[in-house]
Amino acid sequence: MALVVQKFGGTSVADIDKIKNVAAKAIREKKAGNEVVVVLSAMAGETDRLIALAHKAAESPNEREYDSLISTGEHVTVTLLAIVLNSMGYRAKSFLGFQVKILTDKAYKKARISLIDTDAIKKELKHGTIAVVAGFQGVDEDNNITTLGRGGSDTSAVALAAALNADQCDIYTDVDGVYTTDPNVCNKARRLDKISYDEMLEMAMTGAKVLQPRSVEMAKKYNVPVYVKSTFSDKGGTLVTKEDKDMEKEIISGITYDRDQAKITVVHVPDKPGVAASLFTPLSEHNISVDMIIQNVSAEGFTDLTFTVSKKEMKEAQKIVDATAKAVGAKKVEVDDDVAKVSIIGVGMVSHSGVAAKMFKTMANESINIMMISTSEIKISCIIKRKYTELAVTALHDAFGLEKKK
Repeated sequence: MALVVQKFGGTSVADIDKIKNVAAKAIREKKAGNEVVVVLSAMAGETDRLIALAHKAAESPNEREYDSLISTGEHVTVTLLAIVLNSMGYRAKSFLGFQVKILTDKAYKKARISLIDTDAIKKELKHGTIAVVAGFQGVDEDNNITTLGRGGSDTSAVALAAALNADQCDIYTDVDGVYTTDPNVCNKARRLDKISYDEMLEMAMTGAKVLQPRSVEMAKKYNVPVYVKSTFSDKGGTLVTKEDKDMEKEIISGITYDRDQAKITVVHVPDKPGVAASLFTPLSEHNISVDMIIQNVSAEGFTDLTFTVSKKEMKEAQKIVDATAKAVGAKKVEVDDDVAKVSIIGVGMVSHSGVAAKMFKTMANESINIMMISTSEIKISCIIKRKYTELAVTALHDAFGLEKKK
């Protein structure tokens, strides 16, 4: 007997018929003799609807109440699935975040899981129950409802798999696996049979929407094998796992893009110790994540400092940076949200030279100007004009021959 955690996203539970399809997949695992835990997102579009309601009620909703509201979408789907399963003759019980209990910190909208009490679920599994758990939500030490950020149900599923020492964690979505790039942008995109945790993490952090980055971090930390599968087909699938020698054969495994980017430049900043800390500390205190950072060479004691944030957080970030820039004596703050990030990822980059040169030459051949560059051992990211996103992705996919299986 294996313990299997299944997670289904919003498109997989968009209506009752699709919820019945989810039930069939859970029952199939149960019939195979496995213990089953199902983690669900809200119905497709429901969280966005709730967010819109919150902002219609108030321009800046109270964060505690905001989380309490937007977590209700998962309440609906888990109870509906439990109702369906019970009606089909299979014992099932729904659990909300506070009933599990999934304990988090107090960072509303972006809470991080600190502990999962698995006793209640284990008790039900011993009785042959299919446990149906609300993804995306948790509870802090004061019993306030918290949410884990968009895509947080992935993190809920992997965290539960780790806490329960599950044999596998299946992430069901509307695609049949992880592709070399977005098939909607490049028709030559190829599905990968497997990908390393590190590559998947970089892809998730640079724009791939298949898995939430925090879920991949957790899978790597606790060595949870994650299968990305299609809810609507039994074909395909991608295994996210630890790196092996075969993975190094492919220099580049994937190309990602992210249009949710805004570039902020603080112009004519005094080049002295403590200034960067003065600029970035307030952003951190407001839970605004900064991605790429570039500082120009100092001239006459002044420099320009450019960084990127999520486009969704641009206005809040600009307000904070305007205040701190004035305090440190900077000349002005410039904001550009007409940008995108394009990245190439692959563990094979570590042992192969010339990858960056090939990327930059490919962009130059298409007359695409690079505004910012960021690198890691297995990733190179470039900020470019938003309108060139698709051109850059397809050109790079061709240049590195990703349509061919190595």
